[in-house]
Amino acid sequence: MIFFYRLFFIPLFLLSAPFYLRRKLRRDKNIGQWSQYFGFFPKIPRSSTDGGRKRIWIQAVSVGEVLAIEPLIKKLHDSADIEIILTTTTSTGYKEAKKRYANCTSGIGLFPMDFWACSALAWSRIQPDVAILTESELWPEHLHQASKKGVPVFLINARLSNRSYARLKRFPFMARFLVDKIQAIYCATHIDYERYSALGAQPENTMGNIKLDVDFGAALSSLEKDAALEALGFARKDVSADTRFILMGASTWPGEETLLLKAQKHCHDAGIPCLLILVPRHVERRGEIQKLLKEQALPWTSANGESGNDDSSNDESSQAIFFSDTTGNLVHLLKLADLAFIGKSMPPNVGGQTPIEAAAQGIPILMGPNMSNFKTISDELIEIGAAQCVTSQSELNEQILRLAKDSPARTQMQEAGLSWHEANKGIISEIGDAILQTLI
Repeated sequence: MIFFYRLFFIPLFLLSAPFYLRRKLRRDKNIGQWSQYFGFFPKIPRSSTDGGRKRIWIQAVSVGEVLAIEPLIKKLHDSADIEIILTTTTSTGYKEAKKRYANCTSGIGLFPMDFWACSALAWSRIQPDVAILTESELWPEHLHQASKKGVPVFLINARLSNRSYARLKRFPFMARFLVDKIQAIYCATHIDYERYSALGAQPENTMGNIKLDVDFGAALSSLEKDAALEALGFARKDVSADTRFILMGASTWPGEETLLLKAQKHCHDAGIPCLLILVPRHVERRGEIQKLLKEQALPWTSANGESGNDDSSNDESSQAIFFSDTTGNLVHLLKLADLAFIGKSMPPNVGGQTPIEAAAQGIPILMGPNMSNFKTISDELIEIGAAQCVTSQSELNEQILRLAKDSPARTQMQEAGLSWHEANKGIISEIGDAILQTLI
């Protein structure tokens, strides 16, 4: 199996290289780190005086996974004398990892391409005793290297999208090759558990999303919210706790910013001074979103200091929109919202972004119908009243305006989300104990 994978990797890589390189250059200007993609991870020698100190290699794809593994890193770091090596796939994930975990890891770098030479070189330099993968990181060469070296692999927060599951069902020999090399699979939802089981795996019976164990910090008081909103450029007269209504687009994808801008205008036309915070999933869409903002009438500003439509003769000239064109701000900005729309959920986008950060902080949620990546969670949130599904621009307008006028309804959604979060967290403790047991 691994022979055929290696054989087909080269032509597939050559065909995709132009697109891959163009995307990397657009998203990641720090070319100096790129050698790590080819396996040239900085050598971290084992000390002869560390008494057999164990080493754990954790792979977290991007910012979301880097934030989600914080409770696990804390538990492992606090519970045993071990070394943690953390890699990410994206430059934004790498920057966030360096910011958060520099003091509790022995090395932070970029995950190698899943080609034999690159993977083998990285493995020879990192030399882990345990490897941890997050969500859907099923890399054949990486898993083969682990199996070859007798290193146990843990797949945590395991998810299988509709597309990935259908693909593996078509190639059961590939599915068996992958799952047989993983010691323990902790699934994020019951749907993922059933899918892995159907592929021949034996996932752990305990299920849960590790993002539920992330500490998002305390809610902000009204005064703290006012100060934070003023820092974003909103005028004090517009951020009073008595009159403000803050709508947020969380991890939006193409087309969704337009929907939210139209919904904001609908609120303004109805006499509700709705303020809008836009947090796109990919900040490299900066130019596209700025064009949209320039085409509408309300004043706006961005995290990088760009602004527009500031017409002092307009009675609505105080800032109405904040565009977050930097990374790592989602959790903080969610604390300011009265209502959040979850991105990648309205057609033609599919899959959905995670609603966990919003629900865990008690932010009422709206989402489109395409939440297949988080189906169990989104269904639960809708069922308990913490979230609502909208399927069109008119529905979005109607629900935003209704909730803008109905503070008690938003409070009920807030309480439902907080209760759901409290009832479902706790999976990290079991995962951490299982990993530490392996190291004994």
